[in-house]
Amino acid sequence: MQERYIATVDLGTSKLALCVARVVGDNVQIIYYKERPSDGIRYNCVFNPKRAAAPLRAAIGEAEDELQIKITQVVVGLPRYDVHQETASASIERSNPDSLISREEISDLRSFALDTYPLSDGNKELIYGAVTQSFATDDLIGSEDDVDGTTSDTLAGNFKIFVGGKKSFRNIDIMLGDAGVALAQAIFTPTAVGEAVLKKDEMTNGVALIEMGAGVTSLSIYQGGIMRYYTAIPFGGKNITADIRLECAFDDDLAENIKLAFGACLPDKLQSMGDKVLQINDEENGTYEHLGIKYLSEIITSRCREIVQAMLFRIQESGFADRLRCGIVLTGGGANLANLANLIKEESGYNVRIGFPLARKFSSDGCPGIGEAEAAASVGMVLEAAVDPTLNCISEVSKVSEPKPEPESVKEVAPDENGQGNLFDKEDIETVATKKIVKEPRKRAPKPPKPAKDPKDSKPSPLNIFWKKFNSVLEKGFDNTLAELYDGMGSDTNNQK
Repeated sequence: MQERYIATVDLGTSKLALCVARVVGDNVQIIYYKERPSDGIRYNCVFNPKRAAAPLRAAIGEAEDELQIKITQVVVGLPRYDVHQETASASIERSNPDSLISREEISDLRSFALDTYPLSDGNKELIYGAVTQSFATDDLIGSEDDVDGTTSDTLAGNFKIFVGGKKSFRNIDIMLGDAGVALAQAIFTPTAVGEAVLKKDEMTNGVALIEMGAGVTSLSIYQGGIMRYYTAIPFGGKNITADIRLECAFDDDLAENIKLAFGACLPDKLQSMGDKVLQINDEENGTYEHLGIKYLSEIITSRCREIVQAMLFRIQESGFADRLRCGIVLTGGGANLANLANLIKEESGYNVRIGFPLARKFSSDGCPGIGEAEAAASVGMVLEAAVDPTLNCISEVSKVSEPKPEPESVKEVAPDENGQGNLFDKEDIETVATKKIVKEPRKRAPKPPKPAKDPKDSKPSPLNIFWKKFNSVLEKGFDNTLAELYDGMGSDTNNQK
């Protein structure tokens, strides 16, 4: 199977997350995920494309260097705030009632309903996404799976569509162009987050999904396996940080760090932690301030209770408050705030759990941070984009950090009369052969002649005397002792025994 790569960008009010996944068939493996502070984004919308492009450009360059790939296009999440839902419907008279209804026919009906929906202002509004609510035939009302393969004279469909600002979408396109990448696909993230963190039984029996980000908190309600309701408010974790900054006269960075390290809801449930006091040192003036953990929790709880009550009001407004058998699932960066889930449970009476990306839908060996609640949007976009078998966000040629030296030119080899190729021309062959034949031997210095031996100085060696004696013993027999062999061999022989 062909290997593809999906690169997604989650544009948050306080952070930007870049995620890269390798896709082979139905196997999705996330190989890269990193977050960095964002800029030029407010309420999850790009308001300054130039400022927003700088951190995105840096994030893409870092990912390319680490993975040794070239990212040419990215999948981007659309804004979650300033989006309203509408209802669209369409119906057709089928030309051949006896033929079976196919998936293609259902998809064409959905496209027809979206294309013909009358926007109140086509110059300022754009359809961000749509969710099928039901299909109907002559004698059946159900889901896409229910009507697929049936026969009918007519086919009708009802859809929830989500309408947002066209300017926000245009700013995203401008930002990507400034960052040097193209737009591969724009995804309405609330639907993607639901697919990433919700279980099938939760979506079927009824659940409210609350995604709390830095600038926006959104609510999605699922019933019967379908998203039935969506809304969002412009409040989130950044408002909590602002409250700490204003109340304690800190700067934004210090207030954010204190919130992440010691922030918690419900001060009465902090136990021994509530008695602790933070000492904030001012290195410039040489002074310090004290901040009680319990007082910090009271500041955070006030804002969180306000956000929770707004979400509960929207749940009542949706008409599904009595049908949420699986309670509430809390996800997003705000889900990391200690005791927030308990606060929601106290205020609502619903069961509450933290929504982490479901590991059974992807693999992520050696990719830290991808299993946290704040990565839910990135994982959801990867899973939704991977469905398109033609989508590939990188170029075919891997990125090369240093140019390789050009190979030396090779002379073409012409075959000889025997059909064999030679690496040399005829003249070259003769020259080489000649050199091999006339190659002169290496000259060495002559050795000096050995001096002649004087015949008077020549004596039989002890070894020769030994063998002469040994042969004499063999002739006489072995009765004589071994010492007889050494008799008469001289003192030199005795020294060599």
